[in-house]
Amino acid sequence: MTASPFRLDGRAAAVTGAASGIGRATAEALAAAGAFVVVADLDLPGALDVAAGINTGGGRAVAVRADVTREEDIGAMLDAAPGGCPAILVNNAGRAIRRPSVELSAADWNKVVDINMTAVFLCAREAARRMIGAGTGGAIVNVASIMGLSGGGLYPNISYQATKGAVVNMTRALAVEWAGLGIRVNAVAPTWVRTPFITPILEQPDLVSRIEAMTPMRRLAEPGEVANAILFLASPAAAMVTGHTLPVDGGFLAQ
Repeated sequence: MTASPFRLDGRAAAVTGAASGIGRATAEALAAAGAFVVVADLDLPGALDVAAGINTGGGRAVAVRADVTREEDIGAMLDAAPGGCPAILVNNAGRAIRRPSVELSAADWNKVVDINMTAVFLCAREAARRMIGAGTGGAIVNVASIMGLSGGGLYPNISYQATKGAVVNMTRALAVEWAGLGIRVNAVAPTWVRTPFITPILEQPDLVSRIEAMTPMRRLAEPGEVANAILFLASPAAAMVTGHTLPVDGGFLAQ
């Protein structure tokens, strides 16, 4: 019987921002598909909890504390994978500072740029260096946003929108540069997802209702729905897919 192209047996994956939300759901999905998962997050207790749950459930995972703006932390995160070279990297760690543009300080702008854009590049670069050195190739999946493909929004969020737009184009550029080396680079662009990341929005029922009304499927996404799209892009099922950003948005961008 032919093995499922969605299986990841024998492969290792590193997931950033994996202590909660989309990152947690992704770590769990990759582990369920057979991957050894490095659960990386600044929140070490949260990462340990995710890894413990995976291991208890019969999967394989290890937790590491990682500040993805620090190159030494990125190296240590990748070192935690068997052989120090994960076949899959999911760049999920992110930050948002929702503030009118004229009130956004340079310091706050840089905080978002450092995590949402620069760290994505640094993690991808270091993972690619190892994949190239090992001659194994691999798959990198970046977490962008519908706000990286649309300038619209229900509130000012300029640094988030700008950096997620950069992730979309970075994904294209790295995919073209590394395709001949066997490294695929793709991204997902989620809509609003029911996670702690959007707690300030979830606490405003009227705003949630507006979002639902703007979405053809009339609801927010769940973390597992985004994780399943990431699993596809990371798996052999997407062997001929690179340089693309897959919206997981209930039809939001189709309008």
